[in-house]
Amino acid sequence: MIPSTIPHGKTARRLQWSFLPPHVRRLVADRCGSPVVDAVSQGAGFTPGFASVLTCEDGSRYFVKAASTKAQRAFAQAYREEARKLTALPPDVPAARLLWSYDADDWVVLGLEHVESRQPRRPWRSADLDASLDLLERVADTLTPAPQAVTTDDFTQDFADFPGYWEHVRSTRPDLDAVHIAEAAALAARFADVCAGDTLVHTDVRDDNILLRPDGTALLCDWNFPCRGAAWLDTVLLMIGPRGDGLDVEAVLAARRLTRDVPTEHVDVVLALLAGYFLRQADEPVPPTSPHLRSAQRWQGEVLWEWLAERRGWV
Repeated sequence: MIPSTIPHGKTARRLQWSFLPPHVRRLVADRCGSPVVDAVSQGAGFTPGFASVLTCEDGSRYFVKAASTKAQRAFAQAYREEARKLTALPPDVPAARLLWSYDADDWVVLGLEHVESRQPRRPWRSADLDASLDLLERVADTLTPAPQAVTTDDFTQDFADFPGYWEHVRSTRPDLDAVHIAEAAALAARFADVCAGDTLVHTDVRDDNILLRPDGTALLCDWNFPCRGAAWLDTVLLMIGPRGDGLDVEAVLAARRLTRDVPTEHVDVVLALLAGYFLRQADEPVPPTSPHLRSAQRWQGEVLWEWLAERRGWV
């Protein structure tokens, strides 16, 4: 286990319902079909956009997200992409349904179905991890081949800049062995050869994007930027948190059907690719809207580096 001070579930500084413009609040009430009487902001994640569970006067509940195209341009674009992707996903994908969306008057607003659920607990528990891995297997089965309606790039295109991040790590981390950094960089440079595939991959699988329902099933949230790639990639991405929390993820990878036949070297390539990214991003300025983002990225980078070092036999 690698200790962390990240306040899981409380990492976001989000817009509150009362601070949304009156015309946006009226729009939401009209789309919901009843006045909003309660709003509970969701504290997980690292973006400042509005994201709340709304309870209406008639007892109905919805999950609503909103961002200003002027004050929060990047996040409004992310919500716009999420709406586009959710609309195009096949109906049997385990994801919360998009009920409506609005993109005008300087605001992007999404209304999604409310799902009675919770996020995986941190530190990760084996039962929550098993349910999450079952989810990823269902997602991969449903989204292979990648649906033509979901227009997106390949993993190789979206992650093309990542191998170059090791240059930054080489110049800023004298505490890491230079020979091992060179080996990690060489591994990362091979990612295009091992990550290709025809599955629609989520690429942002972590605890705050998973909903565990009372019946034991799960849903995958935040479909902002999926891409086409190998079916096993999301499973490896999910392992970062559990590995850092002390679970035996090597046994998990060896047992699950999406990863048990993946060559060891291929997993190492992905770990090296992601380690360079997170170690580099951790040195960026801390955004005022997301005070815990860099700490979370640094933690993930350290988890990936130690995991890769263990797998490669580095001393």
